[in-house]
Amino acid sequence: MTDTALNTPNQPYLRIDRLSKRFGTFAALKEVSLEVPQGEFVCFLGPSGCGKTTLLRAIAGLDMQSSGRIFQAGRDISNLPASERDFGIVFQSYALFPNLTVQANVGYGLVSRGLAKSEIAVRVAELLKLVDLADSGPKYPAQLSGGQQQRVALARALALSPGLLLLDEPLSALDARVRAYLRTEIRRLHQRLGVTTIMVTHDQEEALTMADRIVVMNEGVIEQVGTPLDVYRQPASAFVADFVGTTNFLNARVSGPGRVRFGDIELACELDPDAAPGSPVTLAVRPEDAVVRNTVAGSANTFGARVCGIEFLGSFCRVGLSINGAAPALVADCSINAVRDLAIAEGVELLVSLPPERLRVFAPAKPRP
Repeated sequence: MTDTALNTPNQPYLRIDRLSKRFGTFAALKEVSLEVPQGEFVCFLGPSGCGKTTLLRAIAGLDMQSSGRIFQAGRDISNLPASERDFGIVFQSYALFPNLTVQANVGYGLVSRGLAKSEIAVRVAELLKLVDLADSGPKYPAQLSGGQQQRVALARALALSPGLLLLDEPLSALDARVRAYLRTEIRRLHQRLGVTTIMVTHDQEEALTMADRIVVMNEGVIEQVGTPLDVYRQPASAFVADFVGTTNFLNARVSGPGRVRFGDIELACELDPDAAPGSPVTLAVRPEDAVVRNTVAGSANTFGARVCGIEFLGSFCRVGLSINGAAPALVADCSINAVRDLAIAEGVELLVSLPPERLRVFAPAKPRP
């Protein structure tokens, strides 16, 4: 079977093969490869300048790659102009035509295809109902809220029933409450329509709540691809552990097989059997994995710590812990019930346990500021 053959159930719907993009001497993408099954919702997640938008625009044909190939449904689209690719796109800025009504905006692509007015009217009505704007057809974009305008842009992108839906930070210009609402709505639409979707975001919460899989990017390469749970619970690198969620990083040294020493404390953890004793490592542990309830002195990975600060965050408190009088060595997330039941307050001594299976070990690395 050739590369231009039609897609089959055994092939990924979208395949990116060693894609690179250079702007002068700057490499924005460095031989990126990725496969996306049909119907999947994928988020490209990473900090500004990591290459996620460049990759999305290369898929759309808006910024052609310097090298590498892109296949959609088994078809090589690497050198096709955007107008000949099968996708719909929603931008952060909505990009609606201010002089056209909502109906005309949604139906713009259908008019360009030469469909009959009656067909266009039916399709536009279906789409506006789909995005809960059935009564807004005669209005103009300026008469709508930001969230409503983004739903119009989404309806327009879906008008031609594209095989691929591309979302370029579609929620970043909206306030927090509207973002949370539209996250749910976009996810609901995806589940209903089943269209293969790629969304660019720098917001980890969006990626964790919306994606089937997350592609974490940094400096033009893919650091990790996995489900939200895998990326959060089993980060492949210190960068991923730091960027996705909150993480404690502890500088330690290998003390023996499956053991490291953090200050005066020896901790059991999953460790590369070839790690040489005395070699430096970085331990990563999530604040919610630092256990303060039902801990027993002398048990594995258990030690004393003093509370040196408490940050109230609504349903839980983030507790700063000092070990042997040093500055806060790590933070633990404690439920409101735990704070009450254990009378956690500044100056209180606690027994803290770090379960071995929740410790991740990386080469020495500096977390972001």
